[in-house]
Amino acid sequence: MCGIIGIVGQRDVAGALVESLKRLEYRGYDSAGLATLVDGRIERRRAEGKLVNLERRLAVEALSGMTGIGHTRWATHGAPVEKNAHPHATSRVAVVHNGIIENFQALRAELAAAGHNFATDTDTEVVAHLLTDFLERGLDPIAAVAKMLPRLDGAFALAMIFAGHPELMIGARRGSPLAVGYGEGEMYLGSDALALVPFTRRISYPEEGDWVVLGRDEVTIRDAADKVVRRPIKESALSGAAIGKGNYRHFMLKEIYEQPTVIGDTLRALFNPATRSVEMPPLPVDLADLPRLAISACGTAFLAGMVARYWMERIARLPVDIDVASEFRYREAPMPPGGAALFISQSGETLDTLWALRYARAQKQTILSICNVPESAIARESDGTLLTLAGPEIGVASTKAFTTQLTVLAALTIAIGRARGTVDADRAAALTAALLEVPGRAAEILNRDDRIQRIALKVAEARDVLYLGRGTSYPIALEGALKLKEISYIHAEGYAAGEMKHGPIALIDDRVPVIVIAPRDQWFEKTASNIHETIARGGKVILISDKEGIAHVGDGIWASIELPTVDPFVAPILYAIPVQLLAYHAAVAKGTDVDQPRNLAKSVTVE
Repeated sequence: MCGIIGIVGQRDVAGALVESLKRLEYRGYDSAGLATLVDGRIERRRAEGKLVNLERRLAVEALSGMTGIGHTRWATHGAPVEKNAHPHATSRVAVVHNGIIENFQALRAELAAAGHNFATDTDTEVVAHLLTDFLERGLDPIAAVAKMLPRLDGAFALAMIFAGHPELMIGARRGSPLAVGYGEGEMYLGSDALALVPFTRRISYPEEGDWVVLGRDEVTIRDAADKVVRRPIKESALSGAAIGKGNYRHFMLKEIYEQPTVIGDTLRALFNPATRSVEMPPLPVDLADLPRLAISACGTAFLAGMVARYWMERIARLPVDIDVASEFRYREAPMPPGGAALFISQSGETLDTLWALRYARAQKQTILSICNVPESAIARESDGTLLTLAGPEIGVASTKAFTTQLTVLAALTIAIGRARGTVDADRAAALTAALLEVPGRAAEILNRDDRIQRIALKVAEARDVLYLGRGTSYPIALEGALKLKEISYIHAEGYAAGEMKHGPIALIDDRVPVIVIAPRDQWFEKTASNIHETIARGGKVILISDKEGIAHVGDGIWASIELPTVDPFVAPILYAIPVQLLAYHAAVAKGTDVDQPRNLAKSVTVE
């Protein structure tokens, strides 16, 4: 969600702050702003909408200053207008904030009674006024922050600068991510490492409850108990080149086309070429004796977990529960002793998933995670982590993160099956061989993009779209519908094909495209019957299947997308690609903002 960048530097920082905010645009935002210290006083520039509007403002009203903070805001409290844009400031302090201050109304009433005047509708403004109140009582900035932090309820990452203190910045985190960058005579603060790597690759990650005092030459980290602590400084593997669009029109399209490579990279990390078998890194759980696995995630990552449930229960015979992370802890589900919980997150910072993890930890579960960011909070709080080697994913709509998550989950399924004795050596070899074919098959699908684009132009004209699938294709139907509505704003719903007669069939007419995901698997014949029922009612069926499947259904379909014939085990990974492309091309045809769709954020760090 909101992006934060701060620099305590040796030269004017406004330009560098804006460039860093551009690297955080993928998180989603609706306004942006900067604050710097100019001759010891706080100066701000803010603008509604995209960063280009802030750049236009800076071109007219230049901003100097060698210490400054910047922010891209995703609105929570208050409309996305300039007065609510960050940084929020008084004459004494400027603040940027990611998260939600849950007790802001009580704090605001208290401060208003003490004579403070509020100018915004946001929760964040109370932080600036609470700090100002302590500063006016004679506390220095460090003491004021120490006194202020315990007063805040909720989740937050904060960066603060203070009038009259040109070489000081303070950051704090509780629930939301924050990273510290170490330079030569400069120090940096950011929402994630991606914002910092243009300046330095030496990065540390404050832990839950930490707060950080930055000068030009030193950083002091204090924990929630106000004790000075050390956090390891790591060399980030990220680079500026990793987030370029190259020759692609959008990040999303680039990331779709990267899938053969990143799936291959992820597979290589889990494959022993000497034995030609899947080989998991050491895990803190005995896969053979595991009584049950609880999977929890949000959005697209949750749908990856749904596919895994089919795989693990059918192939490995491991009972699996799956929950949307935002609901999991509210069920207060009892969890069996000796059980394990698996959390899936691209960013590793999704707050709902992190809270679900902490609930499972309190239930004495072994914590496993699948993440794309090894330094993330979820990875750090897990007993064992399996990495997706997708590289930075900038487009808000997840693509390569999803297919690499599925790749890891498929490999884990084979490993569990072998450990439990439900998959013999021959079956494991066959499943592994099918997995190893996926990168090449993915490239074949991408070579057929022209046909998918032509079909997408028809889909773009629709107001409503249905997606159907059975078995492991059901989560892919849900994913297709999610992608389409995320980026094209067309209403779309995914259903289990067998549920069509239990309600959705009432929606079918000649204006509603019905996209059917139907690889030639054990469920195909039943899905084919649903297709004929749809055609009989005038439905416009777009069939995604292999050559034999399309021929079997025969005449009556509106359009078809032919995919390579593959082992049904790996079909979900490959069938995800055409639904991504359909959504992408439909969105382009409608002229929407593909990489930064309205109201959405890449990393959801508030509840």
